[in-house]
Amino acid sequence: MPSLTMSLQEMLFSQGFGTRRICSGLVEQGYVAYMQAGEWLNTYDPGQILAIEEAMPFEVQGAHWFYYSKAYLMLHKPTGTECSQKPSTWPSIYSLLPTPLRQRPVKSAVQGVQAVGRLDQDTTGLLLLTDDGQFIHRMSSPKHHVPKVYQVITENEMSATVCEKLSLGVVLNDDPKPVKGHDCKLIEPKHLELTLTEGKYHQVKRMLAAVGHHVVRLHRSRIGNLQLPTDLLPGQWRWLSAADIQQLWMKN
Repeated sequence: MPSLTMSLQEMLFSQGFGTRRICSGLVEQGYVAYMQAGEWLNTYDPGQILAIEEAMPFEVQGAHWFYYSKAYLMLHKPTGTECSQKPSTWPSIYSLLPTPLRQRPVKSAVQGVQAVGRLDQDTTGLLLLTDDGQFIHRMSSPKHHVPKVYQVITENEMSATVCEKLSLGVVLNDDPKPVKGHDCKLIEPKHLELTLTEGKYHQVKRMLAAVGHHVVRLHRSRIGNLQLPTDLLPGQWRWLSAADIQQLWMKN
């Protein structure tokens, strides 16, 4: 991607470090460093013009950051959190993110990165966040059939016929059209791996209830071909790499 030019103040504002006045103050107080042509530089001038490239390193008050025109993140959602900016009972997943990611300016009424779909408060696993509306639509729309893989633990043991029923389709109480699992594998008597390409309210739990089983633990392990990294612990987040995004677009 070609470089663009903008002032240091505007660059900080675009990355969510507060109002333009706050960003100006950070520079004037010497809290900001940035990299140009492989060299770390400092300035007290908020109007300093920079050549900006994707993933350009910079520091604010000693914290290391990278410039991204759009933010793409993965989060290992822990249990007991809500995918809402205004949670009703449990802490918000957004409280796990640093303030600049929650303040990135966007054209819509809601600031910052947004979750791509939702997971229930007691569901753990891979969650994507971004401020790119087209990316959210591409990953969420059932028209694109992006597979989501869930590890399902049930209260009682299951037989192989459970996967057969889920693959053929089950009827949920508010939808006369059968809902099918894209793929289903019985891993252990109380553990199956279920792949879905659409998302309905409490879908996995309701599908298992339709075949007579109660879900006691639910974990999303993969979206598309992007697997939740084993070293990303519950509550931790990281930027999506170009390779990660390519994994999301790849056909299964």
